[in-house]
Amino acid sequence: MESFPYLSAVVGLPLLGAAMIAVISGPAEYVVRNVRAVALWTTLFTFALSLALWAAFEPGSAEFQFVERAAWIPGLGVEFHLGVDGISVLFVVLSSFLTLLCVVASWESITARVKEYAIAFLVMEAMMNGVFCALDIVLFYLFFEGILIPMFLIIGVWGGPDRVYSAFKFFLYTLAGSVLFLIAVLVMIHETGGETSIPALMRAGFDPKLQIWLWLALFASFAVKVPMWPFHTWLPDAHVEAPTAGSVILAGVLLKLGAYGFLRFSLPMLPEASAFFAPFVYVLSVVAVVYASLVALMQEDMKKLVAYSSVAHMGFVTIGLFTLTPQGVEGAIMVMLSHGVVSAALFLCVGAVYDRRGSRLIASYGGLVHRMPVYAFVFMVFAMAAIGLPGTGGFVGEFLVLMGAFRVDTRVAAVAALGVILGAAYMLWLYRRVFFGPPAQAESRALGDLNRREIAVFAPLVLAVFWMGLYPESFLGVMRESVDNLIAQARPEAALAAAGR
Repeated sequence: MESFPYLSAVVGLPLLGAAMIAVISGPAEYVVRNVRAVALWTTLFTFALSLALWAAFEPGSAEFQFVERAAWIPGLGVEFHLGVDGISVLFVVLSSFLTLLCVVASWESITARVKEYAIAFLVMEAMMNGVFCALDIVLFYLFFEGILIPMFLIIGVWGGPDRVYSAFKFFLYTLAGSVLFLIAVLVMIHETGGETSIPALMRAGFDPKLQIWLWLALFASFAVKVPMWPFHTWLPDAHVEAPTAGSVILAGVLLKLGAYGFLRFSLPMLPEASAFFAPFVYVLSVVAVVYASLVALMQEDMKKLVAYSSVAHMGFVTIGLFTLTPQGVEGAIMVMLSHGVVSAALFLCVGAVYDRRGSRLIASYGGLVHRMPVYAFVFMVFAMAAIGLPGTGGFVGEFLVLMGAFRVDTRVAAVAALGVILGAAYMLWLYRRVFFGPPAQAESRALGDLNRREIAVFAPLVLAVFWMGLYPESFLGVMRESVDNLIAQARPEAALAAAGR
């Protein structure tokens, strides 16, 4: 069924849903009920389409599939050009999955401006899916930057007390790097005589001296979005002030956009520069892994702890990508997918008790295992996945990254392995203080366990954690050919080794 326009559907359907919500009018209760229904069915159908896309994908080829191409701005040579390979198809599924869960998770917690909130999430879903499907560099840039607007509004309108400051900090940090990204895009188009096709730019063969400057310009944008140390300072503030669903998308998908940019642009288009700067990336990454883990150990706010753990996990991602080994790159992608699920789940766990208690402080809780046993079990699963316990997706990704790093530089692997130990320390510390011992405050004694709606949100996340850990080949098999092709483009001398593994 490759003739079916899957990609236009997963990008266009959320926009159609947003347009339908925009015209809903009437009494307030009628509007809220119908807005939620339209948002739910739109995200459900989009997720179903992403699963159908994954099922129809042919994993034995590194070529882009389900390609759609139409003239868009003929005078500039810009096309509406979509396609997915074995890497991007998995991220389309991830973004559609998490957006659906966000709609369900926000069902009761968001009561103000429900209509605008739903529109912002659906527009953001369209932009996220567009990033992973775009094969025209101008189209990619528009989707890549378009995501900032709905996320800025979600933080700034529905966030916490300091939401305006955090929203502007998030927007300005990411926009500053994006200006250099735009300059790099214009230079690449100029150097290739007006070429905007991403597959064609991968074969362009830019001058090595020019590659250095292009790589730095791209790095400025992608490093902020990952975020890599020391460009991470916007992230804790954004997470703390964002509503729960905003934190889910921010950690689950938006942090992956920077790493995806390295995969799609820096490594295949600028191979000499990527090899030159690889030691620099290793240094920043291992500092991020250790530093963010130590800072997480000092946090008293659960959201901040999970936010700093995201910085540490994304350090593993950038290490794996720049090893340019099959194990390292596959492991980095698995870490991204697993972290997308686990970090989203952890933020939803924090949101569950925040909705009941109105506090994110660890000191406000204690002994929850006696009053919320189902919640304690769910939180334990995600905490173990964040640590990288065997049998969960976190273990597969981190193990592969460490294998790839060991083949390139044993020192990098050794320091990164320290991050695994520190990760266990801060997650177990968090779990012990929240779930064991006597209740820290009298209000914690009255907390009720998860309701049916919350169980419906957490159940697929638990299944996804174990699925990735127990049967990783269902993900690795899809991406393998595309990863080998990426390595062949970025390190031609390694292509033979990758093919013979």
